[in-house]
Amino acid sequence: MILETLCLGPLETNCYILAASTASAAIIIDPGSDVRAIRQVLKKHKLTPAFIINTHGHYDHIACDDKFGVPVYVHRLDEALLKDSRLNLSAVFGLGFSVKSQIRVLEDGDKVKLDPIKLEVRHIPGHTPGGIALLMEEPVSRIVFTGDSLFCQSIGRTDLAGGNQKALVEAIKSKLLVLPDDTVVYPGHGSSSTIGAEKRSNPFLG
Repeated sequence: MILETLCLGPLETNCYILAASTASAAIIIDPGSDVRAIRQVLKKHKLTPAFIINTHGHYDHIACDDKFGVPVYVHRLDEALLKDSRLNLSAVFGLGFSVKSQIRVLEDGDKVKLDPIKLEVRHIPGHTPGGIALLMEEPVSRIVFTGDSLFCQSIGRTDLAGGNQKALVEAIKSKLLVLPDDTVVYPGHGSSSTIGAEKRSNPFLG
């Protein structure tokens, strides 16, 4: 399996590219700015984008959604963010960005598949109303992409519109900290971690 991590843009947003093997179809998770960097990784592995998944609807995670001509998946409660520059915060940067690609909505517990890759959607509200984590079930397990909900030794900010720290902490504890301790956490920003490390020492989850 191919799993590439790219750190993109001024906010250093993590974008993840998943594929079964070289010269196959790929999933792009959170394509922030710098489409050239994403295309370089696709070219290196001879990958063809199949679809995009946004862990939430903020601009630094969706800026390249329209660059690949593929459907975009997002939780139902963040669909509005993809279409509104004020909600997705692109207006803050003087941009009027909204996603024009086909949007397909997700719900908690949905399975997103690109053979042989299977991801389970876990709704983690609090950073945004429709924030999600993506738990990989196949072809390997014990990998979770947490977006801006759970970071290495931190959690997502909740002072933006739609934020709720109590809801975020409760969702992290009930949906993420129940995973095996050796589950690798790939967050929306910063370095990777493990569920066990976050259970032991994340100061926001005590």
